[in-house]
Amino acid sequence: MTSFPGSPRLVKGAIVGIDKDNPVASVIVFQYNPEELSRSIQAQTTGGESGASAEVTRLKGAPTETITISRLEIDAADQLELANPTATSSGIYPQLSALEMLLYPKSSLVIANATRTAAGAIEIVQPEAPLTLFVWGEKRVLPVRITSLSIAEKAHDPNLNPILAEVTLSMQVLSYNNLPVGHPGYALFMAHQVVKEAMAVVGSTTGTLSGLTGKLRSE
Repeated sequence: MTSFPGSPRLVKGAIVGIDKDNPVASVIVFQYNPEELSRSIQAQTTGGESGASAEVTRLKGAPTETITISRLEIDAADQLELANPTATSSGIYPQLSALEMLLYPKSSLVIANATRTAAGAIEIVQPEAPLTLFVWGEKRVLPVRITSLSIAEKAHDPNLNPILAEVTLSMQVLSYNNLPVGHPGYALFMAHQVVKEAMAVVGSTTGTLSGLTGKLRSE
């Protein structure tokens, strides 16, 4: 059965992990978009309240932005109804693991560093996290660093595999303040800011026109 042709197309959010050593990206498409998304934005200024008057109004870069998505639901009910073999054997553990692994260094690198330490190596290079992108529609594709991940497992199958969970995810947006010029995340953030600047122009124009229209009607 096809859906009603006039219904809007639902765009789903996603988290994408891109590892330069692994060309196969980890793409975690939200099964259901979260009920709530909150953003905290803090300005980055050059001077404090007691600084010189000429410096107080200067910006040293993009603001620090934190994004939190709450009650992101992951449910195996549909897959279990269709007897999906992965859901039957593991529930939603693979999906939760994909999210969690964005915070883990690869075990192969941990073992390699442990081997180098045992061999007497003085300098150990810490593993680099994959480039993580938060995708929220075509206008917001942001490089982020996941700062916290909270998982509430609500139901389990007879083998104690989770089959229903709610996830709360907090992320810091990485801007050109945090990334070198040649980093792909640098270009992504710049594109995001350019789109935001264009949207701000649209919003300002729309606000002016609607205010003018209201004034003319009142007169």
